Amino acid sequence: MSGLDNDSASVSGDDASGDAASLAQRELLPIEKWRQQFIEGSEAPAVPAATVVVLRDSATGPEALMLHRNSRLAFGGMWVFPGGRIDDEDYDSTGDLLVAARTAAVRETHEEASLVLDRERLVHFSYWVPPAAAPKRFATWFFAASAPDDPVRVDEAEIIHHEWMTPSEALRRCAAGEIELIAPTWVTLHNLCGFATVDEMLTMLSQQQPRDYLTHLADGAHGPICMWHGDAGYESGDASLPGPRHRLEVTPNGYHFDNSGCH
Repeated sequence: MSGLDNDSASVSGDDASGDAASLAQRELLPIEKWRQQFIEGSEAPAVPAATVVVLRDSATGPEALMLHRNSRLAFGGMWVFPGGRIDDEDYDSTGDLLVAARTAAVRETHEEASLVLDRERLVHFSYWVPPAAAPKRFATWFFAASAPDDPVRVDEAEIIHHEWMTPSEALRRCAAGEIELIAPTWVTLHNLCGFATVDEMLTMLSQQQPRDYLTHLADGAHGPICMWHGDAGYESGDASLPGPRHRLEVTPNGYHFDNSGCH
């Protein structure tokens, strides 16, 4: 049984299968239309970005490629998936933001890990927007893909180290204080626990609608609380309201994820 978050998903505009036919059928998402949602919500637009969970099979289950970022850069010291901002050069003639996200994901994976991925085989499974108060605010499309056979090579500048980890191992090491993970990475790894093979994981992800994680932030008893759609306190920002939970709390002992009562 997988650990996939059973949040009621809203469609992020992209079909999770990643095939060319699906891309052609959906409505295009120009960047100006995307930015308008922030303006209407009286928020400063986030920077569009993309990331890829690169996966391989192992004797202990699927492993994800984790990259250790240079401590002097944004998200310094964190362990992350390959990825980065969407550049102007990533857009094709249609100006479609989601096609650009795929292109950026492939480009960043090659730049950071020297791996070449097929853009059309990326499985889009989630979309994350940090709270408006976040100092570094990237709206990020998350993809998953099977790793090619090529060896991973990092530049030892932006990325100083890499390791292959099962999702459960990465969470254990984070809880032990051995590695640092930002909230979207932690939740993604949590949701990917429990699969036997990469094919099983990608099949499950491709059969689900991509989930939107539009983060609302609240103060908790032990630290900040990230809340998402389905949490009783999501709309009001009051984390103390009784009811279903869909949140990640930052505590002195690490992250605490609660998805109880949210279906």
